[in-house]
Amino acid sequence: MGILIKPIITEKATASSEMSNCYTFLVSKTSNKVEIKKAVEEAYGVAVEKVRTMNYGPERKVRYTKTGLQKGKTNATKKALVQVAEGDAIDFYSNL
Repeated sequence: MGILIKPIITEKATASSEMSNCYTFLVSKTSNKVEIKKAVEEAYGVAVEKVRTMNYGPERKVRYTKTGLQKGKTNATKKALVQVAEGDAIDFYSNL
């Protein structure tokens, strides 16, 4: 599996990309900032200025059913906010 899993396209992420040239990606949990920077530069051909990462733990859920208590959780994820150089842009919709 690669370092970049997928871009995150939400209202908040789109607004930050338009206002401050900052793009959001879902990345591998074991990747570091240097690897993320290289992967974005190779994949999209832009100059990366800054990378910020966030680790999210799993969300735990409990359901009460007829058969008893059902416990579950989602997977842990890691997000990366990538600041791109002024004048560069990433178009996520060009290859649809």
